Amino acid sequence: MHERPLDGPLPAAYPVAGAPPRQPDGDRVPCPSRPDRATLTRRQYAYGLTVALVVLVLLLLGIFG
Repeated sequence: MHERPLDGPLPAAYPVAGAPPRQPDGDRVPCPSRPDRATLTRRQYAYGLTVALVVLVLLLLGIFG
């Protein structure tokens, strides 16, 4: 394996024949936007509240029990 010297610059980059096209410069790649999130239903709020209450009761039983 060919290693570059530690204090030298990186070797130049050349395009590869038959390779896919380059990505645009920067950190963003074009892609379709995501749809907006659906709003929560009453059932989801009820489940969340029920779980929160059960956790709270178990926590209180563990502290004072």
